[in-house]
Amino acid sequence: MLSFTDYLARYPREAAFGDEEPAVVFDRYHAPGFTLHNDGLTLDRDRIVAHIRPVRRNAVAVDVDIHQALTRGDQVAARYTLTAQLRSGAVVATDIHVIGRVADDGRMLRLDQLTRTVEGDR
Repeated sequence: MLSFTDYLARYPREAAFGDEEPAVVFDRYHAPGFTLHNDGLTLDRDRIVAHIRPVRRNAVAVDVDIHQALTRGDQVAARYTLTAQLRSGAVVATDIHVIGRVADDGRMLRLDQLTRTVEGDR
């Protein structure tokens, strides 16, 4: 079973740079019925998979810096920064605070997150 910190580090990289179809990558890490509640917007599997396609076109590097991660039973929480370098040369850094639930098989079942774009050089 994949640890929560491994999920946080691996999933964004595989989604952005993997050779497999985005839906295959998504399904490896997320249980059926998964929902992401991001800054008040609910995203289901189809919306997230659709989001992966432009990420693959635009990102050249992704870095995940996990500041804090906690797990207790099927509950998880973390505070981390995801930094993406784009083909345009821009760098986008986002602080993410997330809480969630893990399915019995170890895949993510639900994540609720708040994000904030980090200003300045990174």
